[in-house]
Amino acid sequence: MLQSTARTGRPRRGRATRLRYALTCAATLATLTVTGNTAAGAPPETAEFWVNPDTHAAQQAAAWRQSGRVADAWFIDRIAARAQAEWLNKDGPGDVVRDHVEKAAAAGRTAVLVAYFVPHRDCGDYSAGGARDAAHYRAWIDAFAAGIGTRAAYVVVEPDAVAQQIAGCDRADAAERYALLAHAVARLKQQPAAKVYLDAGNASWIPRERRLVEPLRLAGIEQADGFALNVSNYRTTEESAEYGHRLARALGGGTHFVIDTSRNGNGPYEGYDKPWCNPPGRALGTPPTTRTGDPAIDAYLWVKRPGESDGTCRGGPPAGEWWPEYALGLASRAKSAQGT
Repeated sequence: MLQSTARTGRPRRGRATRLRYALTCAATLATLTVTGNTAAGAPPETAEFWVNPDTHAAQQAAAWRQSGRVADAWFIDRIAARAQAEWLNKDGPGDVVRDHVEKAAAAGRTAVLVAYFVPHRDCGDYSAGGARDAAHYRAWIDAFAAGIGTRAAYVVVEPDAVAQQIAGCDRADAAERYALLAHAVARLKQQPAAKVYLDAGNASWIPRERRLVEPLRLAGIEQADGFALNVSNYRTTEESAEYGHRLARALGGGTHFVIDTSRNGNGPYEGYDKPWCNPPGRALGTPPTTRTGDPAIDAYLWVKRPGESDGTCRGGPPAGEWWPEYALGLASRAKSAQGT
């Protein structure tokens, strides 16, 4: 799902710069060893969301460190050390969901999950797929919800599904899609510790936010904890927050929302050729947290996993596959070691 072909590969650095990075990395590792943390950039004890220790980023950092790319591994640690959503996009989600929420609970954290299996997913584009029909989807959502059980979880429901339907998706029947989304929200909310956010696109997709109101209502927004914005996109947090407040007012006021800040550190790409698909020059954004400073914004989340491709554009692998050099670009452009 879901610009210039500027180089997104491994940045050039002089010997002195590499040495400085290597020394910084060594010092960081030493500090973490003393404090009892075993992974570079391990989250503080105040972190709310679970960090999966076995992500592509964690594996890449370990491999590069072992091969001598110590400075590059340190950059990738900026991704590996942060909580990222687990996307459920295949049959049989229950066991994977259960595994994640149980591991998160054991660590005293909350899992972040994405339900991404609606029929005609991505309207046949880079992330095409999903359930074969409505009955298949309802059974899939039942298994997803059962996997959560009584554990805590944040769930983002079907990125793109509503906004894409409004923008035009001839493959999907609008009434059926909205009914399936409403079923997903209602079923997930039967789990007592699940917070459920219905995806509402991003600030540039449906600029007239009132166009979203009726579709979101049909899709169950009133039963959800709120809506999600900027999933897998690059709009700034400020723009997304302003748009979110406008949409909340259009819905009648009081609706909360979450923002995907995983890759918006440099804002959106200004080119016109698929600016949402592996754009060059982007950076990590604000790390995941519920401490947003805005009572209407429940959390900043890393819903899209930084370093996973948007699709086969600009030399990228298929959507969702790990692209280490793109990940390195995002991490090296971040404004601090905290990932912002």
